[in-house]
Amino acid sequence: MTPKEQIIIVFTHVPDMACAESLAQALVSAQLAACVNISSPVKSVYRWQGQIETAEEVKLTIKTTQQGYTALADKIRELHPYELPEIVAIHVNEGLPEYLRWVAAETLA
Repeated sequence: MTPKEQIIIVFTHVPDMACAESLAQALVSAQLAACVNISSPVKSVYRWQGQIETAEEVKLTIKTTQQGYTALADKIRELHPYELPEIVAIHVNEGLPEYLRWVAAETLA
């Protein structure tokens, strides 16, 4: 796998299931992600503008390539309802080779 095909996993949280499903569909339809997993609601505790906040959110786990990260992050920012959305990525160092090739093949780079 070339560096351009390096697989990454991107995480973001959205306020509800409808938003999660809409964002996931948009990312996969645009081939910015090969797959998006939508998790059950989670409780988030965070500091925002000097206050401790608690919110129920839905987590998205997004599989894409390093080369596609910028376009993916731009699309998330465009569609995300939060002023400052969480968009973080980690590199996949190991994985089933066939699965990693599938992610690379299904994602525009």
